[in-house]
Amino acid sequence: MTVMASPKIFGPSLSSMDALNCAPFINWRDFNTGRGADAKRWFRFGFRLRVTARGALWSSPLTPRDTNGAGTSRTRRTPVESERRDSISLLNERIRREHCKRESQPSRPSMDAKEADMYIQKVKEQQQRGLQKLKGERVGGDASASSFSYKVDPYSLRSGDYVVHKKVGIGRFVGVKYDVPKGASSEPIEYVFIEYADGMAKLPVKQAARMLYRYNLPNESKKPPTLSKLNDTTIWERRRIKGKVAVQKMVVDLMELYLHRLKQKRPTYPKVATTSEFTSQFPYEPTPDQKQAFMDVERDLTERENPMDRLICGDVGFGKTEVALRAIFCVVSAGKQAMVLAPTIVLAKQHFDVISERFSSYHNIRVGLLSRFQVFGFGLGGICALTKSEKEQHLEMIKNGELEIIVGTHSLLGDRVVYNKLGLLVVDEEQRFGVKQKEKIASFKTSVDVLTLSATPIPRTLYLALTGFRDASLISTPPPERVPIKTLLSAYTKERVTSAINHELDRGGQVFYVLPRIKGLEEVMEFLEQSYPNIEIAIAHGKQYSRQLEDTMEKFSQGHIKILICTNIVESGLDIQNANTIIIQDVQQFGLAQLYQLRGRVGRADKEAHAYLFYPDKSLLSDLALERLAALEECKDLGQGFQIAERDMAIRGFGNIFGEQQTGDVGNVGIDLFFEMLFESLSKVDEHRVIAVPYHSVQNPMEILDEAEKAAEKHIWNLIQFTENLRRQYGKEPYSMEILLKKLYVRRMAADLGITTVYASGKMVQMKTNMSKKVFKLMMDSMTSEVHRTSLVFEYGSIKAELLLELPREQLLDWIFQCLSELYASLPALIKY
Repeated sequence: MTVMASPKIFGPSLSSMDALNCAPFINWRDFNTGRGADAKRWFRFGFRLRVTARGALWSSPLTPRDTNGAGTSRTRRTPVESERRDSISLLNERIRREHCKRESQPSRPSMDAKEADMYIQKVKEQQQRGLQKLKGERVGGDASASSFSYKVDPYSLRSGDYVVHKKVGIGRFVGVKYDVPKGASSEPIEYVFIEYADGMAKLPVKQAARMLYRYNLPNESKKPPTLSKLNDTTIWERRRIKGKVAVQKMVVDLMELYLHRLKQKRPTYPKVATTSEFTSQFPYEPTPDQKQAFMDVERDLTERENPMDRLICGDVGFGKTEVALRAIFCVVSAGKQAMVLAPTIVLAKQHFDVISERFSSYHNIRVGLLSRFQVFGFGLGGICALTKSEKEQHLEMIKNGELEIIVGTHSLLGDRVVYNKLGLLVVDEEQRFGVKQKEKIASFKTSVDVLTLSATPIPRTLYLALTGFRDASLISTPPPERVPIKTLLSAYTKERVTSAINHELDRGGQVFYVLPRIKGLEEVMEFLEQSYPNIEIAIAHGKQYSRQLEDTMEKFSQGHIKILICTNIVESGLDIQNANTIIIQDVQQFGLAQLYQLRGRVGRADKEAHAYLFYPDKSLLSDLALERLAALEECKDLGQGFQIAERDMAIRGFGNIFGEQQTGDVGNVGIDLFFEMLFESLSKVDEHRVIAVPYHSVQNPMEILDEAEKAAEKHIWNLIQFTENLRRQYGKEPYSMEILLKKLYVRRMAADLGITTVYASGKMVQMKTNMSKKVFKLMMDSMTSEVHRTSLVFEYGSIKAELLLELPREQLLDWIFQCLSELYASLPALIKY
């Protein structure tokens, strides 16, 4: 790389650098073994071997001959030293790690700065609309991220709770007490007292309300590893900055995915004349929110050229399925395929039944159900199970585009299922899929239209929706005939259980009896069979054979089975009008969202429904379990699934949000402060942006090998591959070639960082750049090298450093290489357009 330097530091060409005359020595006796083997390979590559009085010296065709044969004073490298991990290898490793993280993501097209400006503006507008719609802001009002705060009300804290002060760190809340301000004779005022590792702090309640956050950890533990110190906030500041940088990296990943989706194009779907006939089959009067969701999805499909990625967030029984049915009709009418993905075979079968019935009059549209156990088909002859050969035939039909609607579990995402013209993916309850399935679902989102249905969205989905990275329609209006569910939380007794069941059976209804584990089902079955010998009772759980499970669920839905003892397999989607009592035993073992979903299995008719939540003994419950249950009792009204999902984020944990690798960063500051930093970063996404300059605009006064130059010009990844292939083929390069490669790495990194010129004079190093001061500050925050962080400053469009002493040429190149490597490490947290 160039380096525009005073001749005293760097000359304008490669040949003028004495460093290139400094080459490693090799003993002739080693020529046929060890490093000697490398010697022969590099000899063929074009590097000469010069014999000197001290041994053999590498010489490059690009390097002037040492006519004196005296070599240099550089200490010769031993074989061990030649195999050590040099600075280029370390940089390659660092970039490779980041590359591997992104390898599984869909390839993203390049984007110039003008395109990025346009798309970022779209995102900003979308953020405002999303925040206004989903949080009830009036149009034109303040919908900025700053209006969303996770700060805690000091009066809601209990003694012993852990809290985070934004500037001081993690402490333990002691209480709110009156005290007289220091040096004042006025009346006592209320102070919040917080215990830290080295003393007690007190601050006025009003100030505490602006600075305190509740401390929660991803693993649902409330206890931090250590308390912060009042008199030394440097450790806390490092932890806070680490969390901030982690947030910024996540935001950039989201931004790039969203920009990629905006750049994808597909033809709009035509408006079908028979749509009104299809929609007229819906037997209910749509609620206002439903009507809006219908219009939103129709607009996405028929007016926008970008693939749809819309979240339909509606409470249980509020009509999300009807939104999906209308989207499916639009897509299949245009000759495309639709996939409906459900987390369990029970829910998949229910979707299959609903879709089959709704499309029964459209004989040209075929529906299929696939699970890992079996395949069902639908046609003119009705629904039937298929033989093995018929299953293969159905897979072939999907591949050939002869099956229009495919319903199933995660088996639909397997390699055996090949789609011919997939146009729409409907995902029900995405939070219940595993990590690999979620990654596969994400891969669809840049190429096909995706509709996600959920009553309690996974936190990631909700935050994307709130901040404009994803379209969302909120159905919060209950159907007029719905009655709120009465919830009772109490200690378990057999008498209370039988009383609840008797009340439901006396009015001709059915009962769900839910336990957290399969192990206890038989014990409950034995108790209920003794109590109700003449009542049909059955067990259902996910380990049963598919046919047995489906038969049980079919009998329950038809009313033959009166009491269903089950696990949370019934958590999602089941719609059984006559089941209006649910008993949940050992509630302390369920998550808040799980309990809310389970409670939603009842209350779907005009009858009053009851949910009985039983725990073994309140003294056995943890604070976390008590907090979950208190939150559930507070949300007795319908339409609270959206709000409960927000609250559940801080309770359930962080692992499912952005991946397990971020949980350590969240633990540094606690979930609440982390989320507030996330909101802030999302709202300022356009500020943290570095614009790469063309590689040729970085000055280059040296002649280098054509192949290396071409690799460096394309991308740093090409340079990495070039370097590693070179070493694989010829062994470790001579020192003169290492200098050459370092210059290429410096030039490539400089280009990616928006740096056009690097020059040195005396102890001063200066790099001209187009980056902003905010970007530079973020880079400094994320820099791991204390040496470089303390020596670099940003002034008037340049990054400057004053070294302690004037370095020799090769050491100065090493310093610049290491400096740019540190700056380059922060690129994943920046928008690179």
